[in-house]
Amino acid sequence: MFKLNIKSGGKRILYKPLSISLKYMIDEKNLEKSFFSLEKVFHLKLSKLQRKNFLVKNGSEIRITKPEGKPDALILSKVKINDKFSSDYFRNHLAGLIKSLSKEELKNLHIFIPGYKAVKKYFSSELYFYQTFAEGLLLGNYTFDKFKEDKSKPKELSVFFYADNEKLLKAAIKNATNLMQGVNFTKDLQNEPASSLRPFELAKRVKSMFAGTGVRVTIFDDAECKRRKMGGLLAVGKGSTSKPRFIILKYKPPVKSKKRKLKKVVLVGKGVTFDTGGICVKPPAGMKEMKGDMSGAAVVAGTLLAASKAKLPVEIIGIIPAAENMISGEAMRVGDVVKTASGKTIEVGHTDAEGRMILADALDYASKIKPNEIIDFATLTGACVVALGQNAAGLFTKNDELAKDINNAGINTYDRVWRMPMWDEYHKENESKVADVANDGGRWAGAITAAKFLENFVDKDIPWAHIDIAGPATAHDLNNYTKTYMTGFGVRLMFEYLGYLKY
Repeated sequence: MFKLNIKSGGKRILYKPLSISLKYMIDEKNLEKSFFSLEKVFHLKLSKLQRKNFLVKNGSEIRITKPEGKPDALILSKVKINDKFSSDYFRNHLAGLIKSLSKEELKNLHIFIPGYKAVKKYFSSELYFYQTFAEGLLLGNYTFDKFKEDKSKPKELSVFFYADNEKLLKAAIKNATNLMQGVNFTKDLQNEPASSLRPFELAKRVKSMFAGTGVRVTIFDDAECKRRKMGGLLAVGKGSTSKPRFIILKYKPPVKSKKRKLKKVVLVGKGVTFDTGGICVKPPAGMKEMKGDMSGAAVVAGTLLAASKAKLPVEIIGIIPAAENMISGEAMRVGDVVKTASGKTIEVGHTDAEGRMILADALDYASKIKPNEIIDFATLTGACVVALGQNAAGLFTKNDELAKDINNAGINTYDRVWRMPMWDEYHKENESKVADVANDGGRWAGAITAAKFLENFVDKDIPWAHIDIAGPATAHDLNNYTKTYMTGFGVRLMFEYLGYLKY
């Protein structure tokens, strides 16, 4: 792929050799008139067939070469503002475009952003509208070739954006650059093989990444976890030779707000670095993607990185319980009773319901910090994928305001969530005859009963949301930027929610 240098093109356009321009044209009544005007601006002489191919109802995009250069080629892309249009349109289009250009000997890409007025109702602000363009390029440009012997050096590509408001454009590019550092770190962790990202290695990678960022990293080894009586985390990690780690990240804005007291938000992420299912072993096909069962942890780490780069005006504490769920003579058994840090006990009904057990200790730790909010991320249940597919994550909370704000952030970023029931009647499915709670809620409503299990370990006076990302965290064909690798879902959602644009 490319080594991208993204910047505002300013008011003067200078075309260097090996350049392509991309011009978006809104499909409206005067499209044909605008098209003829464009021919004059770019000094084009198009054939009747080229005009017809673009202007016809089903036409969408044409590429025109210019033998004399300036630019060498022009891509005209028709944008239809209809019921299929969304805030993801330009992000998704540019993610696909940058992939399609990756094999070309291209040096410069000039992108003309259309006027905001035509799409205003789909975006929270003009700033965010511009930001989606830069995000698209950066998302589409991602690759994970760390373990390939034959990999070429990235080609340098200068990208120039042009927009009506240059000041907002520059801010949007900066936002996207900071944000995407966090997204890419998340994706790197998700795509890393489990053999080189065991719990102690995850802790080491996180600590190394945050060196010099101002984010303080504390790591509890298994001895410290034992001292703190984190029985859920320790039970899940018993079967592995690589013992659990408990990772704490603390970010405080460098400049405190004078207008209001800063919010303190705790983000918790499930960090099962590999999940065999334990002695209730998964089938081989179901185990292949389990290197990504630490995606919740990766989202927390990536969000903290993006927040520190952008200096978000909110205090954030990230908590990552990390363990391997392996099989051995020491592994936890069905029927075991485990005592957690909260003092509550768990009956192990299924060893593959391990994520909720490590989150039990993490949510208890988060509650004792007494933050304004707790939000956890986990690839927790296949049941959530059955319910929602890979289009959205499941959102579980009793707090209407929290649900509304997270949902709005999801609509804007296209990291979408869907709120699920949290009625107390579901607690019955997690009842145990020998312990305070069972970790196996049975066959029905599996995503909901998992969330209700977690609720037992959260201070009821603290607003809390659980987000099950099992579906959208995994590679899928729904977007141009989610097809090949684990997706980094959740970082853009949290970055938006936590407030770079909100405050």
